[in-house]
Amino acid sequence: MSDVISEKSGAHALRGARRRAVNLGQDEIVKTHLWRKDKSLPLIMEPALSEVDLVRWAGANRQLIEERLLEHGAILFRGFDLPELDGFRSFVDAASDGLLEYKFRASPRSEVADKIYTSTDYPADQTIFPHNEHSYSPVFPRKLFFYCVRPADEGGETPVGSNRAILARIDPAIVSRFEEKKILYVRNFGDGFGLSWQTVFRTDEPREVEEYCQRNGIAWEWKEGNRLRTRFVGPALVRHPRSGERVWFNHATFYHFTTLDPSIREALFRDMLEEDLPNHTYYGDGTPIEDSVVAELRQAYLDEMVDVPWQKGDALLLDNMLAVHARRPFAGPRKIVVGMAEPQESSKL
Repeated sequence: MSDVISEKSGAHALRGARRRAVNLGQDEIVKTHLWRKDKSLPLIMEPALSEVDLVRWAGANRQLIEERLLEHGAILFRGFDLPELDGFRSFVDAASDGLLEYKFRASPRSEVADKIYTSTDYPADQTIFPHNEHSYSPVFPRKLFFYCVRPADEGGETPVGSNRAILARIDPAIVSRFEEKKILYVRNFGDGFGLSWQTVFRTDEPREVEEYCQRNGIAWEWKEGNRLRTRFVGPALVRHPRSGERVWFNHATFYHFTTLDPSIREALFRDMLEEDLPNHTYYGDGTPIEDSVVAELRQAYLDEMVDVPWQKGDALLLDNMLAVHARRPFAGPRKIVVGMAEPQESSKL
């Protein structure tokens, strides 16, 4: 697939437009193509002219971006002269309703600017399995924005995959079972592995944790030694608020202990019982998810992933309900930052 976008409003996105007369007519402003012809994502958007200001263009063509994002699920903006954090923030503001704070956390991140975070602070030699951000949570961001400050010397890609294609790979009988039973997420904090509840909930006050849980339908249990266990039953499939389509959107596979690296899994089970694992998933009625089912789900994710090597200045926009993302191991310094936007309550879908 290859095509060209030409918008009247694109003229306002040219740098220096105030200094000289520009008559674009039907000239190309931003060109698009798919990274792989056999996959629906990511869609690549690149400037056809050297003077395109991505922030201005995005502000003038937000509806167009929304349409393409709904169609493909992931858009990589490449080749634009987008300044680092300030330019990235301006782009997020132009293409969304603004940044969100990262709450009810699942992975370690460092805040590099207001509501802009490192993508994930896991060790460089680890792979991060494909997932939809916060799909385990009662409230999640519908849009994710990534920005490449510095690509790794080797590896470090952020693979993306289509939720639509993943759902099509799963046995319909398994899908129906999850749709009926839903998913139980059990999380433990303060047991020596994973994040502390203070980090996850952004507070040192147990009362504030309880208030958050009560507001969002999360059951909580304080364990001995100021430790916390939470339980939340969430959907396996939801309706996309724009298209109305049924979407596979959950953390059942990502949080299941069999998805962990075997060495990490062995270390955890040496020191704790299953009920005390940092994260684990069950069917919504509390019964175990069969290992064979989780294995099929894992393969469905892995078969749909598309790798695009990062380039400095790349900006990647995901519809978090339509595209999963992951991370490859890497060597050398790497700095990818992320911003989250447009909160969505799963109970309203």
